[in-house]
Amino acid sequence: MNRVGARVKTRILAVRASRMQRKTDVLVAEEPMEIRLLAGKQQRSVAVTMRTPGHDFELALGFLHSENIISGLDGLEQVSYCTDPDLDPDQLYNVVSVTLNRNSLPDLDRLERSFFTTSACGVCGKASLEALALQGGVRFAPHPAPTLDPAILAQLPQRMSEAQGLFQQTGGLHAAGLFDLQGNLLVLREDVGRHNAVDKIAGSMLKTQLPAPEERILLVSGRASFEIMQKALMSRIPTVCAISAPSHLAVAVAQDFGMTVIGFLRDDRFNVYAGDGRVMPVPNPAGC
Repeated sequence: MNRVGARVKTRILAVRASRMQRKTDVLVAEEPMEIRLLAGKQQRSVAVTMRTPGHDFELALGFLHSENIISGLDGLEQVSYCTDPDLDPDQLYNVVSVTLNRNSLPDLDRLERSFFTTSACGVCGKASLEALALQGGVRFAPHPAPTLDPAILAQLPQRMSEAQGLFQQTGGLHAAGLFDLQGNLLVLREDVGRHNAVDKIAGSMLKTQLPAPEERILLVSGRASFEIMQKALMSRIPTVCAISAPSHLAVAVAQDFGMTVIGFLRDDRFNVYAGDGRVMPVPNPAGC
């Protein structure tokens, strides 16, 4: 993939009903950004959030304000990037330092957040992948033969939608569905948060000791982000499908750990962004 600002170019396998074609696609960039708070000689990392690069200072200030850490701009001295000349180029512009014009930091112990962090002056997608590997992320071995039937994949969104009882009543929920390779819906969970729905799937798998997670397909109602891929990986699910697009870091996770990620799964079409060797060919393939 070629990183260009907030966009990333990548090669995909586009499946359109009766044909397959390799083409170039554009993904939204996803990178971690660390927010640091400085006051006098004190410094503390407040959070690391996944974001699309751009308007980073506004993001940092908005986060600090929404968490009631700052009440306005009066107490600020400056907002800047950490630009240590010894930084790896991949880590530039992923740390925003907010300096207060006071000698001590406010009380931050009430913040209960857990994110990937690094000891260096910077965070990047590469560091996030390394942290994920250290957390126990398994690398899936290549499959000897394709196992994903495009015809079955195309049916998954409708099957999940038909099972979304609460969404049909409220229209305000995300969903995550766990399927077997034959397209049977095994578990469906709904939540106002996309990540929460996937966490509920993972909890159900643990509770029921569902066998053969490597033969399961996870479908999410929105986009596929780094966090979604992380949760699937830790649950040993190698295939993630999304109704919308994946981010560039989601694709990087799939490539690094031998997973398959499929986006825009709707209307008898989808794009394979990683792991296309697991997808069965369709009749009369063209352009492959």
